[in-house]
Amino acid sequence: MPLLDEGSLHRDSPQTVPVIIIGNGPSGICLSYLLSGYTPYLDPTAEHPNPILYHKLQKAKHLPIIEQDLEYLCEGLEGRSGNPVAVLFDTLLYPNADLGYEIPSVLQWKLEERHHIPHLVLGKGTPGGAWHAMEESILTISLGIWMELPGVNYREINSKKWRNVTNDRATPDELSSYYKNYVNIMGLQKNFVDNTHVTSIRKLHSGHNLKKEHENKIDTKNDQKNRIETTGASDLPAHLGVEGEDFPYVFHSLRDLGTAVNNPKNLGPLSDPVLVVGAGLTAADAVLCAYNNNIPVLHAFRKQTDDPGLIFKQLPKMLYPEYHRVYNLMCSQTYLTCPFAKHGVNPVGQKVSTQLYPDYTSFPEHCVHSFQPDMHCILRGSNGVLRAFKVSMVLVLIGTYPSLSFIKDHGRYLGLDPSRPISCRHNPVNINPYTFECSAEPDLFAMGPLVGDNFVRFLKGGALAIASCLLKRLKQIKINGKLIADEGEDREEGGFV
Repeated sequence: MPLLDEGSLHRDSPQTVPVIIIGNGPSGICLSYLLSGYTPYLDPTAEHPNPILYHKLQKAKHLPIIEQDLEYLCEGLEGRSGNPVAVLFDTLLYPNADLGYEIPSVLQWKLEERHHIPHLVLGKGTPGGAWHAMEESILTISLGIWMELPGVNYREINSKKWRNVTNDRATPDELSSYYKNYVNIMGLQKNFVDNTHVTSIRKLHSGHNLKKEHENKIDTKNDQKNRIETTGASDLPAHLGVEGEDFPYVFHSLRDLGTAVNNPKNLGPLSDPVLVVGAGLTAADAVLCAYNNNIPVLHAFRKQTDDPGLIFKQLPKMLYPEYHRVYNLMCSQTYLTCPFAKHGVNPVGQKVSTQLYPDYTSFPEHCVHSFQPDMHCILRGSNGVLRAFKVSMVLVLIGTYPSLSFIKDHGRYLGLDPSRPISCRHNPVNINPYTFECSAEPDLFAMGPLVGDNFVRFLKGGALAIASCLLKRLKQIKINGKLIADEGEDREEGGFV
């Protein structure tokens, strides 16, 4: 039986439930939607542009999608997710979206009690997960309509805030509001227990019962409202592991830069430069934030600027002009000398010359050697040469890891490579691709970024696969207790276990 504080539950919520969902971001919300009995059918008035898939759907049009053979439906489909059910659900919701079309969904939703499975969604904040904590100045990579969940149109619910922009990308504030409102509009509130921190999960015996323990923490400074320290899927930043990384001028969150920029006493045009380490989108956001505020920037990253693996090469210029602006900066100059004559020194004491952009210098194929107590950073180039720079602050933005402290060995045994930590991009959880059940742990499921689906557009497929699996098992056995895990989003869009 779950050990739940009765005071944290809704009055009509059961204290023993067959399914516990850990995480109340878009993944958990979408799964709750399906487990609440909202059931997808083929819309009899719609025709899917993929004739093979449409023929398969027509053959079983009397059955809801959730009761059909998902593996059979997935055959032959291709898309931008490595999980076949994610591709299937995406093409049903957004037919031919990758070709630039806005074809309506071919699904029709019905609320059916026979498909309802009692469950609870435990989240460390309010519904929306990591979107409540993201830097307000950024825009999503995905289009706003791809961020919506079934049943509630994103544009309609944000009509008062909708900005007349050509690329229809959204802000974190718009999305956090959308997801929070979604739970209310769809009547899912009774399933959600907010401000809850899961501390451990363990099997009681060899059967199908799992014990879930959690704690609620009270913030006495905020009218006794419950608040929880967040340790979600993207809440543990990756570290370089170099000397001095724990100095107070070294940070690992974009929000720290935003806080510093808002205080002119800390950063400004005359400040020592900000060093940004990393070549991903969050690092690019940091470069833009500093550069747009006339703060000198040093930008160090390991890859060459023509490396095909750089994320900027995968983004259309028309949709993402700000990221291509950063990429152009990265390519426009090199580390030959540092433009900040009063700040930069190299090991042999050579004079420093000014380059094309006096407020930005890129250092491709460079890594951090160490951080010094006097706020100097030592960079090492691919040729082994060390260079020292005086900085005002450092942003190490090289990725994040999920916080799986509530699982044995931090969940390592669940990954594709059990010898390495779980990483949403490099070592996702190993799952059955059609049920999303963990290969190493029966009755434990994973979805969202933890299985490689970093975009809201595709994580919904995990909800379909899990709900389908549980409903089919209910027809065969009585479920005594199952754990579904999903822990928020990666920067991109960003779920575990």
